[in-house]
Amino acid sequence: MRILLINPNTSATVTDLVAGHVRAQLGERAELRAVTGRFGARYIVSRSAAAIAGHAALEALAEHEAGCDAVFLACFGDPGLFALRDLSRVPVIGMAEAACLEASARGPFGIVTGGAAWEPMLREFVSMLGLADQLAAIRTVAPSGGEIARDPDAALDALAEACRACAAVGADSVILGGAGLAGLASRLAPRVPRPLICSVEAGTRAVLTALRGGSSRRAAPPPVETIGLAPVLATRLAAPE
Repeated sequence: MRILLINPNTSATVTDLVAGHVRAQLGERAELRAVTGRFGARYIVSRSAAAIAGHAALEALAEHEAGCDAVFLACFGDPGLFALRDLSRVPVIGMAEAACLEASARGPFGIVTGGAAWEPMLREFVSMLGLADQLAAIRTVAPSGGEIARDPDAALDALAEACRACAAVGADSVILGGAGLAGLASRLAPRVPRPLICSVEAGTRAVLTALRGGSSRRAAPPPVETIGLAPVLATRLAAPE
């Protein structure tokens, strides 16, 4: 089995960070093909950057999906998730969706991530999933996920404080959201009085579940005539079957 991991940011170092953690979790169960967005923001810190990342993710899918059995959208906030599912021939798992569904099964949950702009965006996303009543809190820290990935030690104290703040207002578990935060849950767990869920690990678990369940392809969308897109994406939209 082969999984296509799409990082729709344009930071190859973040792709490598996430892919390393996913491969360690997969072991011999599946092969990983990891790709980075061809254009857009180095790391998403705004709605506009997220919208561009959704386009980049679609292009990556069109170029690299062949021969893969599942797609892992490895970016918290899941930019382009539902469009990817519309176009993909194999199951598509979003990191944020997977983490929120796993956390909600435990009860009220919190989310901690980097970058203040993410709070309203994530509230809207959780509401779209139908989980707003189970969201106890969202706390953000000043460094973006990209900055945390470059220097995780500098962010540990702020992340631990944010996780404890979520626990204090009723979160039964706390999601550490973001590709740049991969691997930090185990380091922070001794400092937080609630279980921590790494979004990368939750996404990987969901991908493995999807692979065991087989294909869940929806009906293909109608063909779309386009102008100005990369040829590989234009071709896919014109013939989505």
